[in-house]
Amino acid sequence: MTISVAITWILFLGLFPIAFFWLRRAWRILFKRDFSEVALKGGVPPAKPEKYAPYTAAINLVAGGVAVAVILMIIIGGVAYDIWSAIAGSTIWMKFFADYIVSRNAHASWGKKKAPAAPGDRG
Repeated sequence: MTISVAITWILFLGLFPIAFFWLRRAWRILFKRDFSEVALKGGVPPAKPEKYAPYTAAINLVAGGVAVAVILMIIIGGVAYDIWSAIAGSTIWMKFFADYIVSRNAHASWGKKKAPAAPGDRG
């Protein structure tokens, strides 16, 4: 077994738990109305997670669906390694980027006024 074959198997087998966790998160948000994992920043949800829940659910649903589709394409054998590994890798990275964007927008501080300084503060 070469290192290339080992890495291919790691990526393929890794798609199963990835797809499971992403689809489970979408299920929790959409049907159980559990917003505890929506737009986390430092492990803390935003003040109004229900506002960002549709975006997080959509990201997880689409990414999980693509992962399941890739798994099925691999099992059926109708797609070359270069294609499915590119789809899987791009999906993983784009999901991370999208989650990051949603979490940073949910915890944004731009446009918010700072509390006025107390008299005598020099800060």
